[in-house]
Amino acid sequence: MNYREYQQIDRRKSRQISVGNVKVGGDAPVSVQTMTNTLTHDVEATVAQILRAEKAGVDIVRVSCPDEESSAALKEIVKRVNVPIVADIHFHYKRGIEAAQNGAACLRINPGNIGSPERVKEVIKAARDHGCSMRIGVNAGSLEKHLLEKYGEPNPDALVESALEHAKILQDHDFHEFKISVKASDVFMAVAAYQQLAEQCDHPLHIGITEAGGKRAGTVKSSIGLGSLLWAGIGDTMRVSLSAEPEEEVLVGWDILKSLGIRHRGVRVISCPSCARQGFNVIKTVETLEERLAHIETPITLSIIGCVVNGPGEALMTDLGLTGGGGGRHMVYANGKTDHTVSDEAMVEHLVELVEKKAEQIEAAKKAALIPAE
Repeated sequence: MNYREYQQIDRRKSRQISVGNVKVGGDAPVSVQTMTNTLTHDVEATVAQILRAEKAGVDIVRVSCPDEESSAALKEIVKRVNVPIVADIHFHYKRGIEAAQNGAACLRINPGNIGSPERVKEVIKAARDHGCSMRIGVNAGSLEKHLLEKYGEPNPDALVESALEHAKILQDHDFHEFKISVKASDVFMAVAAYQQLAEQCDHPLHIGITEAGGKRAGTVKSSIGLGSLLWAGIGDTMRVSLSAEPEEEVLVGWDILKSLGIRHRGVRVISCPSCARQGFNVIKTVETLEERLAHIETPITLSIIGCVVNGPGEALMTDLGLTGGGGGRHMVYANGKTDHTVSDEAMVEHLVELVEKKAEQIEAAKKAALIPAE
């Protein structure tokens, strides 16, 4: 939560749908998604990957269902994981029906791509019967032929028109439990398309920059695109698409949300880039602390600053802080105030202990607040 006027984000008002037990849209938190890259029919590998994503903080996971064996595997997969599963369906309507029957919480499907109106009707009936929502997923790389002929190339107008065409099919069948995405690998195109779509409908929006690239370049690209949309209040659920393991996508997604103060999870480290003034090795210390504190889920802020130039000021706005000093001793801050000093040798272990203790105190206070007074 942000408290200062200049940090406020006026979020777009959208209708709310359910993806299993996760609410999407309305006043629900912006959820973080990822997608498995295992063969879905390999239940053991798929479940293991989903569980790793859960540990990283994922809210919703999508799996591809290109064949009957994959959609059948959903029945076992959903029993062994704790988050809702979205089944990715492309052209074969039967895969959508099977996925809904086997426990998928949502179908990623474009109704205009699955054939006759009767087939569309069957998929919608299966979704409705099994409490399954849908995602209309438009992508610049797979636009319909008539739109490419009309516009000459993929562009924001074409993406939005495609999305609204698919949405109308569902609406004509009185089905409204769906969200929409209009993804492109070009940041300008994707952002412009989402901006247009946000003005033309009230459906919840799944935002993403598709095929963003590898871990570093893709993170930067996604942060620019998704960050600008979220800052403008657009986006109800999100996926960072990286050529990296799914849990990496989840971590980057959370970092984007934390950077904008939209959601908080775990330890957020504020650290300097380091220079000749540093009283300790800032880079190595931050790397070690991020690894050692990865298990903390309670939202906590920790400043690690190498010298007194900015250290005290940053510590004012964090739960805990460390500022480099002279003679191998450094100042520890608690709740913005100087508290005590610590030596080089004991520094990392001491900070880990302080963060863990702080997390325990916060969680204990939360539990106490839930206990009614006698």
